[in-house]
Formats: sequence, structure tokens, C-alpha cells
Amino acid sequence: MNKPLLIIGAGGHASVLVDILRQQKREVIGIVSPEIDASKEIFQGICHYSNDDDVLNFATDSIMLVNGIGSLPKSNLRAKIYDKFIRLGYKFSQVIASDVKISDFSELSDGAQVIHGVIIQVGTIIGANTIVNTGAIIDHDCNIGMNNHIAPGVTLSGQVKTEENVHIGTGASVIQSVFIGKNSVIGAGCTIVKSVDENVVCYPARITKKVIK
Repeated sequence: MNKPLLIIGAGGHASVLVDILRQQKREVIGIVSPEIDASKEIFQGICHYSNDDDVLNFATDSIMLVNGIGSLPKSNLRAKIYDKFIRLGYKFSQVIASDVKISDFSELSDGAQVIHGVIIQVGTIIGANTIVNTGAIIDHDCNIGMNNHIAPGVTLSGQVKTEENVHIGTGASVIQSVFIGKNSVIGAGCTIVKSVDENVVCYPARITKKVIK
């Protein structure tokens, strides 16, 4: 039986998650955030808790948490929230949109989030607290580390491996068998054809216009 859910965060990513959960008729009992944008209709009717410590009023076995903090390059807030509450004994629910295509022979870890239109192929492992965002394609036998963000429209060919805290930006492509080290950022639109060391930022190729006279 699904336990009631508390959402941590009230920004754009949280609103997407709440929309998915409401469509699936899952019970969202609260939003935990200092402020909530009153103009966001998706949050209306859900109890508002203004402090992270309000979570501690709920027994660890009575609820599950959903990490609604979005993921930005080089930001560790999402990971810190996850680590804090895991250490306190809470568990994070997966959020998986109903229209995704995920092989029965893949594996999603605790707290993984898979947004609309995603395809995840056979043999792939998705790490804890990782976001696979709208329309991303992850081919066979990939191993995606924890606290990753696979942004909208990303394509990963087969056997790509990433370590923890990797951000792969919107529309990037990674060819088969590439390794991406921890804390690295693959910029939006990049095409990655060789492995990337840890703590590296990759930018897409710059295009310079040359006027032909």
C-alpha cells in the first residue's frame, strides 16, 4: 500500500511531480517549503509546512518523502536534502510518470524520478535521487549514478556510465560506452564522443560565422 507523501520543495520541478502524483491518485499530504507561489494552482488544497524540520513531526514509517528540489549544475542542495533525511531514517519515494517506457529488466533506485516521455532500455540502472527528465532516452546497459540529472531531451547510447552528481544538460547526446566522472557537467546541446574525467565542465562547440565576400 502506498504511504502518504510529503513533497520537499515548491518550485517548478515540485509542481511537475505533484501533477504526476495527482494524476496517479497518490495521496500528497503536504508541501514543505518556506514559501509557495500562490499562483500555482497545482499546489492549492495541499497543506503547507514552512520548515524542513516540520517533517520530523511525522514518524519515519508513516510517510514517504518526495524530493521536489530541482537540479542545477554545480548545485548540491537537492543531494543535501536527500542525505539529511536518509540519515534521519526517512525513505524517498520514486516518482514515475504513467506514460514512460521502462524495461522490466532495468533497475530504479530509491528516490529516482522519471518524467513524461522517457525511454529506459534493458539492463539500465538509475541511481538514487536521480532525475531522468522529460523525453530523455537511455539505451541499454547504462549505469547512471546517484544524484544525477539527465535533463530534457538527452540521449544516452548503450553502456554509458556516470558517477555521482553528474548533470547532463538539455538536448545533449552521449555515444556508447562513454564514462563520465563525478561532479561533471555536460552542457546543453553537447555531443560527447569520449570519456570525461571528474569535475569537468563540457561546453558545446562554438560556431563562428564567417562572411564570405
